[in-house]
Amino acid sequence: MKLQDLKHAGLRKWVTEVAELTKPEAIVICDGSEAHYRQLMDEMIASGLATPLNPDKKPGCVNFLSDVSDVARVENRTYISSAKQEDAGPTNNWIDPVGLKKTLNGLYDGSMKGRTMYVIPFSMGPIGSNIAKIGVEITDSAYVVTNMMIMTRVGTKVLDVLGNDGYYVPCLHSVGKPLAEGESDHGKWPCAPIEKKYIAHFPETREIWSYGSGYGGNALLGKKCLALRIASVIARDEGWLAEHMLILKISNPEGVVKYVTAAFPSACGKTNLAMLVPTIPGWKVETIGDDIAWMKFGKDGRLYAINPEAGFFGVAPGTSKDSNPNALIAASKNTIFTNVGLTEDKDIWWEGIGYDAPGKLTDWTGNEWVQNKADKSQKPAAHPNARFTAPAAQCPSIAPEWEDPNGVPVDAILFGGRRPHTIPLVHQARDWNHGVFLGSIVGSEITAAALDLKVGTVRRDPFAMLPFCGYHMGEYFKHWIKIGTRTTVDKLPKIFYVNWFRKTDDGKWLWPGYGENSRVLKWVFEACAGTAKSVDTPIGIMPTIDAIDRPEGVSEADMAELLKVDREGWLKEVEDVRANHYPKFGEHLPKELSHMLDVLESNLKDCCGGKCCC
Repeated sequence: MKLQDLKHAGLRKWVTEVAELTKPEAIVICDGSEAHYRQLMDEMIASGLATPLNPDKKPGCVNFLSDVSDVARVENRTYISSAKQEDAGPTNNWIDPVGLKKTLNGLYDGSMKGRTMYVIPFSMGPIGSNIAKIGVEITDSAYVVTNMMIMTRVGTKVLDVLGNDGYYVPCLHSVGKPLAEGESDHGKWPCAPIEKKYIAHFPETREIWSYGSGYGGNALLGKKCLALRIASVIARDEGWLAEHMLILKISNPEGVVKYVTAAFPSACGKTNLAMLVPTIPGWKVETIGDDIAWMKFGKDGRLYAINPEAGFFGVAPGTSKDSNPNALIAASKNTIFTNVGLTEDKDIWWEGIGYDAPGKLTDWTGNEWVQNKADKSQKPAAHPNARFTAPAAQCPSIAPEWEDPNGVPVDAILFGGRRPHTIPLVHQARDWNHGVFLGSIVGSEITAAALDLKVGTVRRDPFAMLPFCGYHMGEYFKHWIKIGTRTTVDKLPKIFYVNWFRKTDDGKWLWPGYGENSRVLKWVFEACAGTAKSVDTPIGIMPTIDAIDRPEGVSEADMAELLKVDREGWLKEVEDVRANHYPKFGEHLPKELSHMLDVLESNLKDCCGGKCCC
């Protein structure tokens, strides 16, 4: 397809304007075909940017090595550029949009010289779904195109739905490395210096402009940029939810089904839970999505969720047969790996994969690497943020309805963080506003030295959305509370707070996690069905001591500790939220959440005469 073949006059005009500014050598409209994917991949292999993997071990797979300065999201170069600074709120970086666009237009001028400009029409969500949204990304990176072809639905079918005048979110991206005549990348990852990297969001105009990075959420603009930062603003205005949540389907032995979404900060096992293999006979968990959920009200008053993505952009290190066997199988073919270790026979390896490195490797910086367990200072073979981009359809646990355009009805919402102390294994909110309160105080405890926080401090990440909310987070809390008023109480999902990461004072894990988390999901399922054994406590509804089947190695005393209401710990939690967390949001903090904090404190102080016996 050529530029003049685009039926959408507004899109054709925008593409023309960008081409005049960036001055590419050629323009390609991506049709989403397997042939185009293969062509681009072959070109990158020929140029030395991609290394094909062993076809007997990883058929259809390649590995990329990025520049050492371009390995992850750059939050300090990510901006919510709203017209008013107050609208961005205290948790986002803000720059005046007029000045920022002037700066970026200067950088974009000629930025695609010597390169092909690709136009990627993509759908976030099943094409044609009333919950889905269409975006168009313009980029000069074939790496971005191929990743977007896995992560989203790309091509002519999207343009057909867009029609002559349909709405789309414009997403502009350049690696910021123009080529002189006759110059090539020579196998070197193209990107701009860190001080010239920008990932900019313009909430009022629903635009995304990214410059200088070729990696991950900085460049795959359908992911965090559209699916969360811009979508959260659209969701606020249209009355739905765009969330950093997995979606799973759980079935009991009788075949009864519940659908669960869950929001966890990074390093809290979100992908593992989405693809969990239950340890309880007869119970089944299937995957709808591992990272993002868009939820809209159906005609019946319930919230229905879709996974707007079509693939998994998973963190490789730590993924193993023990932690997530389904993810390994999903990434066993037709997958793009980035910054993993490479074996001599062209297979992949990373720290935490479950077995020792098989001899000599090439590490993620391109250097020879031999594992030395005795050397605690040895740098890793794979970058800690090394990734795999795998088609979701390849996951063995993928649910048959994962692409249902109507979405799936949400029965439960889980929040959780990495908390060695205080927070119990699971507790349930009494009502919607109490659940919003629990989501607003989510956080993980710092267990190693950090530049900005001391050990033991809780790093709050409300709703696991701190880096991804496209507007003032206090207003985001208000939006959640408003959502709870849009239907009847019985139609709303029940809300829970889970914590797989409790430890004893001597550092022993109290709960084994991984597949054993299905035992907690079983209690959540029963709570949604109204059959769970439970008790009301000062912090919410909790399982009775015998309500959750104990896995091997968890004693009755361990279970009692896991389900204990730590009165003193919770009072410290209240103090920290009141003194250090909620004040950030000023007058934008909903009064309902302040009230919930007061109720929690009162409940704890009144509990059993000040000595909680729950």
